[in-house]
Order: sequence, then structure tokens, then C-alpha cells
Amino acid sequence: MRLLVLGGTHHVGRAFVEAALARGDEVTTVTRGVSGTPVDGAEARHADRLDPGAMSAVLGDDEWDAVVDTWSAAPVAVQTSARLLRGRARHYTYISSCSVYTWPIEPGSDESAPAVDGDASSTDATDYAAAKRGGELAVLAEFDGDVAIARAGLILGPYEMVGRLPFWLGRIARGGRVPAPGPYDRPLQYVDGRDIADWALGSRPVGTFNTVSEPGHTTIGALLEQVHTVTGSDAELVWLDPSTVESAGVEPWTELPIWVPPTGELVGLHSLDTTAAATAGLRSRPMPETVADTWAWLQREGLPERPTNRGGGPLDAAAEARLLALHDATP
Repeated sequence: MRLLVLGGTHHVGRAFVEAALARGDEVTTVTRGVSGTPVDGAEARHADRLDPGAMSAVLGDDEWDAVVDTWSAAPVAVQTSARLLRGRARHYTYISSCSVYTWPIEPGSDESAPAVDGDASSTDATDYAAAKRGGELAVLAEFDGDVAIARAGLILGPYEMVGRLPFWLGRIARGGRVPAPGPYDRPLQYVDGRDIADWALGSRPVGTFNTVSEPGHTTIGALLEQVHTVTGSDAELVWLDPSTVESAGVEPWTELPIWVPPTGELVGLHSLDTTAAATAGLRSRPMPETVADTWAWLQREGLPERPTNRGGGPLDAAAEARLLALHDATP
């Protein structure tokens, strides 16, 4: 198969390139060429995706069997690519996000849940949800082949740019008393970026999919204990009630990456209906493999620069101190 990856040097794009090359596919990537890690064996082309002329030139008259697009900024870039690739590819996978659903996301939501407004021709990248929705609409309107809209949930695994699992790996590796948000058996829902790649390349799904594991693929307790094991740390995990986190003014999901409390408006982030993706062949590898491989990657390469259009960063020392102080003061 001839595969075009629009992206290909960071996280999900890089996972697609590596998986495709391992399958024996012929892979072309289009990136700016200023960041990320190029994968040996792929043909690397460079262009600014916000420059239609540059994109037209870099694509030339070539044709591909499939396209993967990981763009997360101004939707007009996706619109341009989808137009240029009309009649020149059979299948287009756009890596979208479950962030496109209107807030708060209702637990158990499937792909029919209401989505935010989006503009396929927008040049605005400040609203992540609207940008991803605009990208979806651009592909659906402009591309004339089969389309998969992969609404990814929480994406973990090697090459992760946002730094959620890397935060926990780094913090627990440093040792000491580590605030661990409970309850211990709080179910989690996420997807390893490599599993998205294996699924899309192998199944060529068509339609819109909540692209994430079943709810409860693992728990926050099992995940952090595995991080503790993989890093060989002597850290003490101090398990906190959700009420303690709230009282300390610490934000779930952003300051305490991956975790959300079992009640409140964030619950839907770990309880999406994934029947459609599972039926179409999506499979999730065991959590310990994701943790171990992410730690090994961090040891080799370190954490890449964080995207600029995402929320605030993870827990700092002051917030950690507040959490531990409140925990210790609670009878």
C-alpha cells in the first residue's frame, strides 16, 4: 500500500509511519521539517500546510492508496489537503478528538452525541474543539473517497506530546510522597496511539468512531502502580479522596493528568460508548505494555515540546504540597 501521512514525526503520526513501514507499506510524510523525529524508511517531504501553493507543489501529481491526517490547528489546512487529494487516494483517515462533543459529555455517549460548531475554512486554531470539528467537516465535504473520522479519546503511548503519562512516569521516578488521585479502582478509558494506527491501517474503517478503549480498560490504581514498577521507584503513592483534590483547588485532567473524579462534569471523558470502533476492529493492547514502552521512549529521547493550543500544565510543587497537607490533616 502507498500511504501518505500528513504529519508523521510526532505521536500518532509517527506511530502510523512506523506501523506502515513494519507492514511493508510505501510511506510518504509531509511535515514542516522543523520538529519531531523523522522515521527512517519513509520519504520525507516538507511544506507549510497553511500554504496551499506549497502543498500543491509538494504533493505533485502523485497518488496514494490511503491518507492519514493528524492536523490539530486551523481547519483550512485540512480543507486544502482534502481538496488537493480528491481523486488521488481511496481512503482518508482524519485523527479527530472526542473533544468535539458539546460540553459536558454525557456518560455513555456514542458518535451521535451533539458536536460543537466548526468551520471547515477557518484560519483560527485557538479553540481546539472547534478546530478539530472544522477538520472533520473539511474532509467530509471535500474528499471524494472513503473517510474515517477517528474521534480519539485520551491518547497515550510512546511519542506522546501532551505529557500526561510522561508526567506520572517522571514524577514517580523522582520518588518521595506522590499525591495519587483516587479512588484506587477509578476506571480509565484511553487509547495507545499505536493501536489507532494498527486499526486504521489494517481495517480501513469508514465512518465516525469514538476511537478509544472500552471504559475500564484499566484503573488509575493499576496504572500508577505499573508506573511505580516500571520506573523502579521508591516513591510512596499517597491515595487521595476526590474531595481532597477539590478542596485543594487542583484541577483534574490538566494538573492531575489522565484522572478525573468519579462524579461531576468530567465523568464522560472516561465513559464513552466505543461499540462502533470495537465492531470495526479496534483492539487495545495491555496497559503494562503502554507504560513500559512509554518509559523506554522517554529514556531514549526525552519529552518533545508541548503543543501550544492545549490547556494548562500538570501538577507543580505548590499544588502537590497543598494536596499532601490536606490529606495529612484529614482524620
